[in-house]
Amino acid sequence: MYIGRFIVVGPGVGAYRVSSRSFPNRRIADRDGLLTVEPTPDAPETDNPYVSYNCLQVVSPPASDDEWVVVGNGSHVDPIAEKIELGYPARDALAEPLLALDYEKDDYNTPRIAGVVTDDTAHIGTVRDDALLVKAVDEPTLVATYEEDSPRAYDFDAASAADAAGAVYDADYEHAICAAAATIDGDGVSYAIDNGE
Repeated sequence: MYIGRFIVVGPGVGAYRVSSRSFPNRRIADRDGLLTVEPTPDAPETDNPYVSYNCLQVVSPPASDDEWVVVGNGSHVDPIAEKIELGYPARDALAEPLLALDYEKDDYNTPRIAGVVTDDTAHIGTVRDDALLVKAVDEPTLVATYEEDSPRAYDFDAASAADAAGAVYDADYEHAICAAAATIDGDGVSYAIDNGE
């Protein structure tokens, strides 16, 4: 089954996978802790605004040593991270940018999906052409751009960021391109990338 791009978030873990039929020549690059989806060197040129974006950021709320992770499938990841750095609670940091940017105005009205994770909490959100959904979750939860576009519990067990990235990359959904994940515990954030190589 093809469900497009998807995230899995739960307390202490956030993961994102790019799945694509239209733009397979992509990878995730590490830009000093900012993980970015970008075309591979051999990718054909495109002016599609939804091909490149930051997909995973580590941020800190003001006056805190805590680190939070933001994951998502597009340009909304940046303003969500900015809201957290301004002191917004996770729910509001998700809801405001998702509502403002709305679903992607492409041929499929592709939903925007995102999650915010701390070491002991997780929030997941999506904006579709018919709804804005943002909720706190206490177990691993998946939301995707197609077919699985409402958050649902997901059987997910990863001991490390590398395990989590590999698990979403290898998940039984079609057209895996690349994946990234982060785990958070008392020692901070660890993250990993799986470009399927």
